[in-house]
Formats: sequence, C-alpha cells, structure tokens
Amino acid sequence: MLSKKTKYGLKALTYVAKQAGKDPVQIGAIAKSENISQKFLESIMLSLRKAGFLGSKKGKGGGYYLRRKAEDIKMVEVMRILEGPVAMVPCVSLNFYEKCDDCPDEITCSVHNLMIQLRDANLAVLNNNTLADVVAKSDEK
Repeated sequence: MLSKKTKYGLKALTYVAKQAGKDPVQIGAIAKSENISQKFLESIMLSLRKAGFLGSKKGKGGGYYLRRKAEDIKMVEVMRILEGPVAMVPCVSLNFYEKCDDCPDEITCSVHNLMIQLRDANLAVLNNNTLADVVAKSDEK
C-alpha cells in the first residue's frame, strides 16, 4: 500500500510542476490546494529538496520550484526517495536486497518468484512515467 508520505509527495510535486515557469510555490498554497497538513508537507518537501527534485527560495516571493525538468524526473526515482524499495519483499529488491530469514531456497520459493514478477511490472510502469506524464494525465481529467 502506498504511504501517505508518498501520496502527498506525488501530489505536491505535481502541483509544483504545474506552476513551472512561474514564481516559486509557497508551501501553504500546496497544502491548501491538495488538502495536506502543512507541517507534514514540510518534511516531505525537505526530502524532495534534499534529493534534488526541488529547490527553494526564502523570503518574499519565495517557495518551491522544480530543479529539473518534469520530463526528466522518473517516477521510480521519486518512489524510491519517498517510499523506499520498489520491491514488496527484500529478497527481490534490486537496490536493497536482503535474504529472507524464513526462506531456505529463493529459487524454489513461490513467493519469491511471484514478487519478482510484481517488482518487474511495477518497475516498468514507474520507469516509463515521468512527472510530466503524471501532470499531463491529471490535466486530462
């Protein structure tokens, strides 16, 4: 299940991307528009800024802005920053692999094999969608 942190982070990034080319977006405007607690949103935006997706400007006219073009921000990158590993179990993670304590043989494990298929399907979707795609699809509705 997607965490609220990730859901809100995606909503906030989409909101900022829609404002690209304009003045930086104030966190209060994002919180109000997307119905997110401003305090919770602050920690999410800090994570996105530290990861290099967002920049921030202080003072009058300040706020958040994209540091990269929306078409250059893959959803898999965002998910890994906000959610962590894409894989549902550590034994199939490409970046955070760990052997499961309760599994004697990954090769014959039915859960392992199913989770590889799920991981690969998720990665295909996340690798093939950028922030620009998310913005475009949200504008269609």
